Amino acid sequence: MAKKEKLKKELGLFDVFSISTGAMFSSGFFLLPGLASQFTGPSVFIGYLVAGLLILPAMFSIAEISTALPRSGGAYFFLDRSLGPLIGTIGGLGTYLALVFKTAFAIVGIGAYAAFFWDVPVKTIAIAATFFFMGLNLIGAKKTSRLQNFFVIFLLVVLGTFVVEGLFRIFFTEGIDKPSINNHFEPFFTHGFEGVITTAGFVFVSYLGLTKIASVAEEIKNPERNIPLGMLLSLIVTGTIYFLGVFIMVSIINPTDFAQDLAPAATVAKHLFSWLPGDLGTYLMIGAAMAAFASTGNAGLLSSSRYPFAMGRDKLFPPMFSKVGKSGAPITSILLTTALVIIFILVFSEEGIAKLASTFNLIIFMLINFAVIVFRKSNIESYDPGFKSPLYPGMQVAGIFISLVLIIYMGWMAILFSGLITFLAVLWYNYYAKGKVKREGAVFHWFALLGKNQHVELENEFMTILKEKGLRQGDPFDTTIIKARIVTAHSDLDFNGLVDQVSDSLSKEMAIDKEFLVTEFHTLSAIDPALVMPEVSIQYARYEKIEEPTLHIVLANPGISKPVGKGDIQSVDHIKVFFFLVNPAKEFRLQLRMLSRLMNIVEREDFVQNMLLQSNDREIKEYLLHNERFITVRLLKNTTQAEMIGKQLKDIKFPSDVLVALVERDGRSFAPHGYTVMQENDVLTIIGEPRSIKQMFDLYMGQP
Repeated sequence: MAKKEKLKKELGLFDVFSISTGAMFSSGFFLLPGLASQFTGPSVFIGYLVAGLLILPAMFSIAEISTALPRSGGAYFFLDRSLGPLIGTIGGLGTYLALVFKTAFAIVGIGAYAAFFWDVPVKTIAIAATFFFMGLNLIGAKKTSRLQNFFVIFLLVVLGTFVVEGLFRIFFTEGIDKPSINNHFEPFFTHGFEGVITTAGFVFVSYLGLTKIASVAEEIKNPERNIPLGMLLSLIVTGTIYFLGVFIMVSIINPTDFAQDLAPAATVAKHLFSWLPGDLGTYLMIGAAMAAFASTGNAGLLSSSRYPFAMGRDKLFPPMFSKVGKSGAPITSILLTTALVIIFILVFSEEGIAKLASTFNLIIFMLINFAVIVFRKSNIESYDPGFKSPLYPGMQVAGIFISLVLIIYMGWMAILFSGLITFLAVLWYNYYAKGKVKREGAVFHWFALLGKNQHVELENEFMTILKEKGLRQGDPFDTTIIKARIVTAHSDLDFNGLVDQVSDSLSKEMAIDKEFLVTEFHTLSAIDPALVMPEVSIQYARYEKIEEPTLHIVLANPGISKPVGKGDIQSVDHIKVFFFLVNPAKEFRLQLRMLSRLMNIVEREDFVQNMLLQSNDREIKEYLLHNERFITVRLLKNTTQAEMIGKQLKDIKFPSDVLVALVERDGRSFAPHGYTVMQENDVLTIIGEPRSIKQMFDLYMGQP
């Protein structure tokens, strides 16, 4: 049976790099260089460099939002949640169609280059390749990314050899004139500055694959590290190969022929790989071109199919598009995208696709740069990017200006096409989606005068995403649990009395004004509805003059009555487990991550029952930790760990990334120090990095 809404997190750093890189190497290297030279002449490789630099603001903005909101849908999701569902519909539908066009164009390239080997119609091969990629995508993103990784590795090897061989032949042999005296470079700027900018806009489509990774962000493991790092590495590698590779093409191919050459890489290969037997060098480059078009087509189908999925999940498309199969792939979305790719292959020619795709994506990039400003100004606390764009807001303002300038240079036909897509998206939103969608974007949180239109559920949704992302490396959650104070409430206490009692205890422990804590624990905020669970209450406060979080846990059986609410529903619940968390005020997003982690624990099956069954503080804390980051070791004679008995803790050798956080001795638990002497029957609770914890488990628990 098909499931809804959840995609598997299967993609690592190299998958991010390969999807992004593979989506860029196709027409940009194997088709466009000669055509682009018509606008600026020999300086075309400068145009590629300029385009790579000009996409930086959009890349940084997309990386920031992707690490804050790793959700399928890419540009659609970002624009919907920042500027509202109407702009989200325009951005989603437009970007989706632009990606489908580019995907279809790339797959046609497979057919065109395959024609060098087989006498088969180009479009027949293209349609067969489309069905092949559809099958891979239906299997799942990880299977798709494995083929993508193969394509990219093969491409980088061939193109790396192309660049090294080309530079060697140009600078260190007599077979090709030095660039300084090569008349291929005169005049260098045939149309001045305007020509370079026009070229940059024309080849801008070559870098669009860089941002495709945002549409599969929900399927990426550790997105806060892998998304920005993968995108940056991809841009550096791709930009370098574009710059040097096109420079080599300009050096070797006659300028007149270069402007008309639709396969310049293959032409250059005939000169560079003459040391290979026969036409093997040319065939090798043709194979690389086919791999490039295949990787772009494969990555394009993977990423573009996530747009209908995300829009279906948000009710902007019919709900059937939000379903995923057993493999974790959005089946209906992939089938729709495949059908559109085939239609575009059969109906459209490739002429003008580069400008059309570039223009609409420039509009999207302009809006995404603005979206970062909106999110930051909205003061939504649960907007918590793991990567923040440098030079904010100057970077975003520059990105908006760059997009406007490049759009002007794209010409009226491309602008009219973008206008048509926008018009169709507005019609779709007004006649299909408007009545089904009840939300507004973060922009309404920014402008106080529009406060009545704030979408309260936006905070809750961002909180849910924060919960799915989990803790950030260095967050002191485990340490806070270990140090937590656990008490049992008196049966005659009511909720107000409990808050007063806990606040009094915390005020003495932390030197905080008691009344301040009472007020904080009673104050409701926009995230409270996301913290509601039966029989559990999470109270929280922030205080300026503390450096680390403090947690008190209260067990109350048969329960303490407390008013609770979620949305418009208000009731009274009998709470059996209370958490009182106090965080440093300056680390308010740390507090949100801590609360999110607590909610992940609270949502375990039979949580309350299991908490009440634990017999002491150590067992409760171990149940709360209960992950791959801790281990419990009892010191017994005739075991491996017996060597610790009688030694001071500082003299026992542990891996550097683990900590003996708790010792239970004679029914009493305490935090040890370096001079604590280990005794027989002590129970050590050790926390640390998963790899080291596994090594200790194998050492101490894996013995017969």
